Amino acid sequence: MSTIDPNMELMAGFIEENTLLLDTLDEIMIESEKSKNISEKNISEIFRIMHTIKGNSGMMGFETLANMAHSVEDVFFIFREDPSKLNIVQDSIFDLLFQASDFIKNEMDALQGGDAEHQDPQPIIDQLHKQVARMNGESGAGAKEPAPAAGTSNAPAAPVPSAPDSLAHSVNGYYHVQVFFEEESRMENLRAYMLLSQLKDWCENLESVPQSPESDSGLTAQIVQNGFYIRFKTASSSEDVMEVIRNTVEVKTASMISEQEYVAAGGTPLPVQAEEPPAVEARAPQADTAPSTPAPAPAAASSAPSNTAPKGVKQNLISVNQIKLDHLMDLMGEIVTAESIVASNPDLKGLTLDNFNKSMRELRKLTDELQDVVMSIRMVPLSGTFQKMNRIIRDMCKKLDKNVNLETFGGETEVDKTINDSLADPFMHMIRNSVDHAIESPEERRALGKPEAGKVTLSAQNIGGDIVITVSDDGCGLDPVKLMNKARNQGLLTKPESEYTEKEIYNFIMQAGFSTNTQVTEYSGRGVGMDVVRKNIEKVGGTISIDSKLHVGTTFTIKIPLTLAIIDGMEISVGNIIFTLPINSIERSIKITSNDQLIHNTDGTEMIMLYGQCYPLIRLHELYGIETSVTNIFDGIVILIEYGEKECCIFADELLGEQQVVVKPFPVFLNKYDIKGYGLSGCTILGDGNISLIMDANSLLHLNER
Repeated sequence: MSTIDPNMELMAGFIEENTLLLDTLDEIMIESEKSKNISEKNISEIFRIMHTIKGNSGMMGFETLANMAHSVEDVFFIFREDPSKLNIVQDSIFDLLFQASDFIKNEMDALQGGDAEHQDPQPIIDQLHKQVARMNGESGAGAKEPAPAAGTSNAPAAPVPSAPDSLAHSVNGYYHVQVFFEEESRMENLRAYMLLSQLKDWCENLESVPQSPESDSGLTAQIVQNGFYIRFKTASSSEDVMEVIRNTVEVKTASMISEQEYVAAGGTPLPVQAEEPPAVEARAPQADTAPSTPAPAPAAASSAPSNTAPKGVKQNLISVNQIKLDHLMDLMGEIVTAESIVASNPDLKGLTLDNFNKSMRELRKLTDELQDVVMSIRMVPLSGTFQKMNRIIRDMCKKLDKNVNLETFGGETEVDKTINDSLADPFMHMIRNSVDHAIESPEERRALGKPEAGKVTLSAQNIGGDIVITVSDDGCGLDPVKLMNKARNQGLLTKPESEYTEKEIYNFIMQAGFSTNTQVTEYSGRGVGMDVVRKNIEKVGGTISIDSKLHVGTTFTIKIPLTLAIIDGMEISVGNIIFTLPINSIERSIKITSNDQLIHNTDGTEMIMLYGQCYPLIRLHELYGIETSVTNIFDGIVILIEYGEKECCIFADELLGEQQVVVKPFPVFLNKYDIKGYGLSGCTILGDGNISLIMDANSLLHLNER
């Protein structure tokens, strides 16, 4: 297989398009396998997907991928001609198609420099050929070549000399073109088909010789020898269409020819009556500047400029490398910081600058709007990640002999692309955990009075500034007694067993090396799955909590921020140090006015009584060893923070105000000090140029539990 630099833009487009096509293929196949039938619409869609992958791979020079896609295409060509033949191979076709899809995915992963190794496609291709032979009633393994489209012939036609452009003319608005592709371009019939696909957006009427080049690979020799002939009619300038043809990849030459030459090559002549009425040209006042056409229908009378496609639909989307989006986000962060520095310039203190303040408000409005646009560009729906879980469940059910259905809700909910990518692994491990550990076998479910098919539910919703995702199942649930015994045996207990709540016991499954399986299987038993879930979710600033009921089911609730780069923070001071606390972590701030609200425990810790409930108190100046004159609880400010289902209070000198800040990671050399384990997640640059440490409510709450 040819090798191409993965960083090339062409390669990136190839990978992206094929990945989307394969995801769509998986969705169609899973849906079809459940219904035990492939609808005619889905047959046509799968044929189109494989045809596109074959064409893309052929143009890139990846013959192995092209051959695999072509073999699948052969199967669906037969289905498309006679859908009833699906019954002949229904016993094996679904597994075979999933194998072909996995092979193509593996090859693309290997092309990108991933861990995957190139595999031998021949066993799968041979099996596909056997399916073709079965449907055709043949005993051999070879597939019958699809019949050529009507009006075409595999025999080479007599060469037709090209007329000089001065002799070429339109006939009632129709133009005729002869195209030759570059030597050694390969798969010319597919290149001809892709050229026609490009021209559809530019032309009202489009014909070709051969008529359906994609239908028969045997037409390649004919196109190489005689060229590819096109007849088109356009509302745009014919020169614009010619420019599109000449700029198409692998097109060597493209020249106008007469209608007689087009007909001699095998095309159908235009109706005689279409050429007779001279009134059309006589009525056209601009006949010298535009092709003469019959009175156009409203849809054809486009007011778009000649250099844009009349339909224009495909021009609305553009693929952008994520590295560029990351760079754009970094620049947006620098703009926010620079704006803050200008607004807080010490040279402006004490001055009355009405015009300056007005301009700053306008600048703030524009930067806020720009930030919203930049953030929205990076937002992607969770539906793609949700749908990929269908394949995991399908494969596990096959191997574990279980029956499990996946239900999804809120797939249209959008999150930052970086966060979305980070969720794929946690979802995979939680789904595996549910299907392997929780969902019982059909026999056990019948005995328990449950439906034979288990259910796993994925749902997402936007709540405030966070995305809340739940992964639930209706399986056996978590057994607190069993989990506690396992934790005791592994030495994970840090306090007396009687002091553990059920939720704390459930959290043991998130510990590294913890597993309730006694045997290591393909899916579980090593104690790494749920540990990965917790680490990946916390890496993107999220939390995960577990709720379960024995013999009823388990629910994992994930709470993650919409984005990680720019946050709304509250600045608080402790001595001469300024900290930034994310706004979404603050429940409320309180001024303590009574000694009755402060409670001292026997172990030296303090509690604050608020609204009839006690909360642990963390004095930040004591935690970080900061000198401050504000040590009396009445002089400072108490802030109630929450993360997930945990809450506590922190004590600081004062609140300085809300500020939008750009999150910057700590320098790498600080990693050895475990600075993030002490309630800090990063830093930011303030308007006066000083550095503020960003606090992490999750870490502070963990500190309180030590």
